Amino acid sequence: MITVKNPTQIGKMRDAGKLLYEVEMKLREAVQPGITTADLDVMAEQLIRKNHAIPSSLHYEGYPCSICASVNDEVVHGIPSDTRVLQEGDIISIDCTLLLDGWQADSAFTVGVGSISEEAAKLIRVTEECFFIGARQCVTGNRVSDIGKAVEKHAVQNGFSPIRDFTGHGIGREMHEDPAVFNYWDARNGMGPRLRPGMTLAVEPMIAQKGWQVTIDDDGWCARTRDHGLCAHYEHTVAINEQGYPELLTLPGYRWEAEA
Repeated sequence: MITVKNPTQIGKMRDAGKLLYEVEMKLREAVQPGITTADLDVMAEQLIRKNHAIPSSLHYEGYPCSICASVNDEVVHGIPSDTRVLQEGDIISIDCTLLLDGWQADSAFTVGVGSISEEAAKLIRVTEECFFIGARQCVTGNRVSDIGKAVEKHAVQNGFSPIRDFTGHGIGREMHEDPAVFNYWDARNGMGPRLRPGMTLAVEPMIAQKGWQVTIDDDGWCARTRDHGLCAHYEHTVAINEQGYPELLTLPGYRWEAEA
């Protein structure tokens, strides 16, 4: 069931989104050669709890950490480890969700560790572009499938592949709500529901350098590309406002005019 939020509830989600933005900005600054993914996880949990929020991922369906830290060919759900030391040239995707005053915020980004290859930099840039192109479709009257169509088109035009095994999702009081937000479209997915004011979605393109097929590690969590090509991930929590247009709750102050 899709839950539609009122302006007061979206305001609560906006507060959660602002906090998550601040946490992730600090995580971005901390990424450098020599740091471990466990270091980043500890930092995230401390920042979240310091601000009277709860790291939503911690213990979610058994997940053991406060962030997902996915390196290079890892797509999503990489478990932080004190033995995973970031190296010059790596790329890392950090996915973090928090709960503030009963409302969720979810966001992810990919960043290079030191100097990275031109191809890796292009992949990160195109993945972010896929997000903004997809999120622009979050307007009243469109369908959820319009998001995935836009994401897939831009990824493929640039020689990359959207991951098919994981999707974005509705979000609100729960981390994962209806509807699923695919990053591609085919007839089996259908058109999806119509978008309307008050809907809140986590739009999160995961874009692979090569093929979209994935495997799951023995830990039961970490997904990686089957062909070991790089993968990037970019996500924000999006609300459709009373005027029927998208607001990025985890990117405070963003104005769509700047993207034109």
